[in-house]
Amino acid sequence: MRALTIDLGGTHATCGIVEDQTILAQEAIAADCVQGLAALLPAIRDTLRKLAKENGLSLKDCEGVVAGFPGLVDTRTARVLSTNAKYEDAPGLDLPAWGREALGLPLTIENDARMALLGEVYAGAARGFTEVVMMTLGTGIGGVAMIEGKLLRGKHAQAGCLGGHIPVLFTGRRCTCGAIGCAEAEAAGWSLPLILKEWPGASRSALSKYQQVGFKELFEEAAAGDAVALAVRDRCLGVWCAAAIALVHAYDPEIIVLGGGVMKSALSIIPILQSHVEKYAWTPWGKVQVRAAELGNNAALLGAVPLLSEKRRS
Repeated sequence: MRALTIDLGGTHATCGIVEDQTILAQEAIAADCVQGLAALLPAIRDTLRKLAKENGLSLKDCEGVVAGFPGLVDTRTARVLSTNAKYEDAPGLDLPAWGREALGLPLTIENDARMALLGEVYAGAARGFTEVVMMTLGTGIGGVAMIEGKLLRGKHAQAGCLGGHIPVLFTGRRCTCGAIGCAEAEAAGWSLPLILKEWPGASRSALSKYQQVGFKELFEEAAAGDAVALAVRDRCLGVWCAAAIALVHAYDPEIIVLGGGVMKSALSIIPILQSHVEKYAWTPWGKVQVRAAELGNNAALLGAVPLLSEKRRS
């Protein structure tokens, strides 16, 4: 099966052509999620047409268009439901109509974290598993679930895709979603500077030399022995461990797949989470495996074919 695929991010959109488990072509284009999705659609159309032409393909050679969106999506109606400050105009767009008019193909859309999970089950770290949770650790925190080989969605299309908004601290900071003490508000890329701003001694830490601190700098300075970096890193690890236990108890997975930009430090993360899950998760049937994602930024693109296969069966 061949598909056109779009992975929408806050600063760029990746357009691609996928055939089964192979990405035939892909190209990232600049995006501004504040300006909205409507302004980006012409560039997406032109890029997909160009990729098809460069690879000697007709758009009619593809089964459809699949888009991964960073928000709540109802794949049954191919509508964006809620955006959390990214592409705020998207709920008002008729994207299936755009797919037909711009590309002559049916369009399917799904939450981007669910797309990444589908990709890892189809061609990555979770191959052979039907009970899967995926956590993505980066600017935000994603947490999605698959049960009995099917994505968990729910009546309102938000079941099993808000793992980053599980509360881990009831006295914590306000999250972008409106709740208090979410895992994302306590240990994500966007909240890390807020944590450091409040941390005792941070101004005297080696971290203070950076104009902006991300997890790369945090893990590097922790490895070098900086006391504040070590303490903040360990706190983040603790938050991720707590979120992992919550996801295990909620969704009964056999494997947790960890992805996202933070996984450049996978060797410092995977053993900690594996040990914590083995020690604290209530799983009398056995032990949940914890693995690093294998597909990186390609996971959501490779989720296009299994999503189209699901739509064909339904």
